[in-house]
Order: sequence, then structure tokens, then C-alpha cells
Amino acid sequence: MKHSNWLAGAAVAAISLGGAAQAQTTLSMWYHGAGNEVEAKIVDQIIADFNASQTDWKVEMQSFPQAAYNDSVVAGALAGNLPDILDVDGPVMPNWAWSGYMQPLQIDETLIEGFLPGPKGYWDGKLYSIGLWDAAVALVTRQSYLDELGLRTPTLEQPWTGEEFMAALEAAKASGKFEYAFDPGMAWTGEWYPYAFSPFLQSFGGDIVDRSTYKTAEGALNGEAAIAFGEWWQGLFTNGYAQASQDPADRDSGFAAGKYAFSWNGNWAALGALSTFEDTVFLPAPDFGNGSKIGAASWQFGVSASSKHPEGASAFIQFALQDKYLAAFSNGIGLIPPTKTAAEMTDNYKDGGPMAVFYDLTKAQALVRPVTPGYVVQAKVFEKALADIANGANVADTLDAAVDEINADIEKNGGYGH
Repeated sequence: MKHSNWLAGAAVAAISLGGAAQAQTTLSMWYHGAGNEVEAKIVDQIIADFNASQTDWKVEMQSFPQAAYNDSVVAGALAGNLPDILDVDGPVMPNWAWSGYMQPLQIDETLIEGFLPGPKGYWDGKLYSIGLWDAAVALVTRQSYLDELGLRTPTLEQPWTGEEFMAALEAAKASGKFEYAFDPGMAWTGEWYPYAFSPFLQSFGGDIVDRSTYKTAEGALNGEAAIAFGEWWQGLFTNGYAQASQDPADRDSGFAAGKYAFSWNGNWAALGALSTFEDTVFLPAPDFGNGSKIGAASWQFGVSASSKHPEGASAFIQFALQDKYLAAFSNGIGLIPPTKTAAEMTDNYKDGGPMAVFYDLTKAQALVRPVTPGYVVQAKVFEKALADIANGANVADTLDAAVDEINADIEKNGGYGH
């Protein structure tokens, strides 16, 4: 009897131990998309699928409003309570990696060989983050406007030159049909400035910082090319082609209302434009002498430096790279799938789709913002300089002051590891 009791107890213990062996280790995840129901539903589905696909890991997500997310991560890093998995805005990632908030991903990088360049988050030669989508900007107009104004329709192979672009704005202004020829989106602030406007600077031949060393902005942000850009930028407003101060409502609906001939806007607004005007066209950025450029990189996933389970966190991120999820995000929130195979699974970005041009623009023209921990400061300095120039500040003096501020920050931080 004692022998049988011992066997029964051993069996119970074995079952208990077996259950413990099968218990999934919880991985915490922070996400910036609180309030976006469509986005949250897709992320929740990926988590549910991953949790059900294996017995080692269980991801649990906490969402934050986007406006408060970055501050929450910085505070969490200082307090030592970052999650295992976090998402990060692409240009911010080098700062978080350099600051010790993140560690390199442990994924099979052959899986991302076919990805667009923007979603790949590299710092110091290592992959720290990867995005499930990208975003692109184009010059939005109507074919009927181009025809009425007698303008050539630019193509990816033959974009407008800077001179052609300005001639187009002049034609739109002279027509008297529009309040302003061009809407660059001045109602938007923050990251919009470096994302949307620094590609114009780069097409002129300048940049926010010298990318050959990342140790100075001298010559890049205040050289001849940058000054030419600054004078062009200021001329948009002083010559009446665009408005330096814009009501947010005009940014949202001005093109649809016929107030602007051309709008500098992203693929996230493309469906709205197409639904308003059947002849909406998305044109490549003008070439001001050094090629057509647009911004790249959006939100990406990474692993925190404090994670005790980086292999599990990386496994989740690798799981999320499946084309079906990339396509789901694109269909759900309108952003660009990072792979051609995923694009072909979408209605909008497949060959012949109404927004397929954005995939092609991104592949051909996209340039990531400066890949440096100092970017977070440089972006704010650039934004202020452009806003001041738009409002009439002296171009050369303003750019010189911006260079001094950026260089002082680089020096204060020991070159940011470059």
C-alpha cells in the first residue's frame, strides 16, 4: 500500500514537473499605438499567433499613446524597468542603442535581404531593429491640373528638375485658380521637418550633418549647397508659393478643397486623395541637382538591453516578419509593405495598384535620416532653423547658428561613438 502511494505521488509530481516544463516564459512588450484600433488588432493577432505557435514564450503587450511613448521609454531605462520588446522610431534607434537601451537582434538576417532599406535599423554595423512597414512622401496633384497648366508629367526615371518644379509652381500661381501653389505641410511640426524637408536639402547637395564622419555639421548644413537650399526654401514663402503658417484644417483638407495645386504628403493620406479625385497622381520628388530624395524609416521593433530573454524577444520579432503580417499592416493602416512579395498580397501596393508608385518611390529614392545618436538633437535644431528661415530669418546666419549648436552637442557627447 505504501509502495502504491509512493508511485501515485511520483506520478503526480511528474505531471506537475511536466506542466512546469511546458509553462511559457512571459515576455513583456511596449508599443506606441494606443488608440489606433486597427493597428492594435493586427498586433494583438500577431501576439496571439506567436503565443500559440510554440510553448516557450508568451508575449504580453502594454500600449502607450504615441506622444508619450518616447518619454516613457527614457524614464523606463533610467528606472531599470524596460520591457523585453519595444518599438522605436527608426531615426531614434541609434540614440537608444548608444544610450544602452537596446541590444542587437538575434534573428536570421537572410530573412530581411529582400526588405526595403528604410525598415532595417542598423547601428555600428549591427541590426538593432526591424520595421514591418515603411512610409514615403510624394508630390500629390491631379492629372487635370498638369494638363491645364501645360506641364510635363514627371516620372521616376525623369523627375522634374528644380527649375521645372519652380516653373510648375509659377504656372499654378499665375493661373489664379489656387490660394497657394504648394502645400509643404507647415501645420505639422516635429519629425515632419527632417523627414519631409531634409530630402530637399540633400537633393541640393547638403545635409543635416556630415555623414562621412558624423562628427560635424560644418559644410553640410551651412555650405554653398545648404545656403542655396535655404534661399530656395525661404523663397517658397516670400514669393507667395506657400504659406509659412498653416491652419491644421487646411493641411487635412486643403488639397481636397482645391486650395493647393500640389501637396507634399505621405502614402498615409493617399487613399483620401484618391477617393476625392479619381485623377490624383503621385509624383516623384524634384531633382535639385543631386538626385530625387525622399525620407525613409518608420516605427520598428527591437529588444531592450535589459531583457533577460533576448532569444525569445528576437524569436517574436522574427515571427512577425511573415509576409501575411506585413500585408495585414498595409491593408489595415495603408503603409508600405517592406517586401515585394507582401506588396503583391495587398490591394493598394500590388503591381497596378493605386498606390504601387509609393513602393517604387521608396525603393528608388528613399534616404534614411542621419544614422547617429546625435540625430535626436539635430532634428530639433533643423526644425527650428527651417521654421525661422520660412518666417524671414537670414539664411546664412541661421544655418551657421544651427551648425554651432549641433557641433556643440556632438562635442559634449564625445562624438557619440563615431
